Amino acid sequence: MASRRDRLAERRIALGYSQEGFADGCGVATSTVVRWEAGRATPHPHQRPKMARLLELTPEELDTVLAVTSESTVAPEQHLSLSVDGDTDDMLRREVLALIAATGAVISVPSELAASAGSRPETSSDAGQFLWQQFRSAGSKRDAMTLVRQRISRLADGLTGPNTEAEQAFLCQQVADLYQLAGEILFDMNRYADAAQCYTLAASAAREVKAHDLWACSLTRQAFTHLYGRRPATALPLLGAAARVAARGDPQLSTRYWVASVQAEAYAGLGDVDACTRALDHAERVHDLVGEVHNGGWLRFDGSRLAEQRGLCHLALGQTDVAERYLSTAVRQGLSARRQGAVLADLAELGARHRDVDGVVHYGSAALALAERTRSGYIARRLEGLRGTLAPLMSDPRISNLTEQITYRGAS
Repeated sequence: MASRRDRLAERRIALGYSQEGFADGCGVATSTVVRWEAGRATPHPHQRPKMARLLELTPEELDTVLAVTSESTVAPEQHLSLSVDGDTDDMLRREVLALIAATGAVISVPSELAASAGSRPETSSDAGQFLWQQFRSAGSKRDAMTLVRQRISRLADGLTGPNTEAEQAFLCQQVADLYQLAGEILFDMNRYADAAQCYTLAASAAREVKAHDLWACSLTRQAFTHLYGRRPATALPLLGAAARVAARGDPQLSTRYWVASVQAEAYAGLGDVDACTRALDHAERVHDLVGEVHNGGWLRFDGSRLAEQRGLCHLALGQTDVAERYLSTAVRQGLSARRQGAVLADLAELGARHRDVDGVVHYGSAALALAERTRSGYIARRLEGLRGTLAPLMSDPRISNLTEQITYRGAS
């Protein structure tokens, strides 16, 4: 169950109080106000009269403002509507991580192969595809965690029984697919170390059966955890390995070009303009492919996001005018909520570098709204990166208010 006191934060902000100022007026620490607004603590009775005076509310109105915003929905497995937060979120995460050890063991030491084909464990080649589709359409990416854990558990059980070589290969590919999805969910929750463990096992499973495209995508996603941890130098060796593996994959798929686009981001993070440009130019060759260039699951790159990736690279390289041109194009392309939020955060950063307060507030507020609606840790993390850029503009009350809202969302 998710619990928040959005109305309390909105009332405080509307009356012009910072969290620090409101805390002083109530005679509590700022961290206490953060916990109140996040729904992790409740004001004591003796604190409420001060709160009511500061917020210009009657006691009855204050009770309404202090009511938490909660949601808890459960749906059958075919629908991704199960919200996981707090203790439930951590429990499911621990279950997925516990399955890593079990699944890794049976992949490394497979059971004795059956002499003849038997019944296949309860799964299908479409199971992972279905979950990826639901993951993309889910309002909150973490809502997929329960179903992914259930599917992984079934696959792990299937791997422990006798299987033909073909069945074992099939199961390993499904494991690689689903652990990439589990990693994506954890990545969106900003649990980079946990996501990296999932990607590592996904790569191991794909390597076992020489599924080169699947293997390369696992390595690329693992490199992402280093990129967004601001460690591009650590990401490059992984991406180099991914490029070598992808070169042995299906030449009609876009895998090698996706790897190149991610390599460009790593080079941009290191300030290597020439290498970044070469990688982006190589990624553009995805447009030369014909037919189905991706599978919509663990491989989704079709070149449609190259404008935002070029914008991100030019922003990292300090080429703000070029970055703005690409990002302005990308934001009009009908992106997913997560990608749209990231582009909006980048445009807000560009506005800050140009000291364009109106632009910062416009794009930053739009990104905040998406972070709130999707509960995406990925967007929240991109917004957190804005705070340092906004520091020179803090004298403007609109910027200080935006910064405060970013802090509040990050603490929630």
